[in-house]
Amino acid sequence: MTFAQEWTQLKQNAAGRMKLDSAGTESTGGAGDLKSSKAAWRKAGEGVGSLREGIRKALTELDEGQKGLGKDAGCQTAAAQRAVLDSWKRYAKDVSKRCGELRKAMEQTGHDHANIDQAVKAEVDKLKAKYEDTPAVGGRTAHG
Repeated sequence: MTFAQEWTQLKQNAAGRMKLDSAGTESTGGAGDLKSSKAAWRKAGEGVGSLREGIRKALTELDEGQKGLGKDAGCQTAAAQRAVLDSWKRYAKDVSKRCGELRKAMEQTGHDHANIDQAVKAEVDKLKAKYEDTPAVGGRTAHG
């Protein structure tokens, strides 16, 4: 098997496992089930981002539930409860920040995928146009 044949086979195998929604309706082979679209990435990002609202509400409820607990309520249980509360608040805030950053990353991924698909299609179209008149191996017949 030549390099060109092996490369063609590798591309066909990969295309058979993956078809990007945003790449258009032309099939590049195979019946793959991996799909990617800007809308899907955005929706997933929004889902992750929406977790921040629930975290914000939970933090508010934690604060409301602990209003009577002063910094030094005079007993070890209260001090321990304050330490746990502070620890959970830090943790919840970090989770919220992570959700926000993950949302941005997911939305950027969708944007990048769409741009990559468009850039690849544009390059392939350029090649098709440039080599459109190149005769096939064996030449063209007068009939077609």
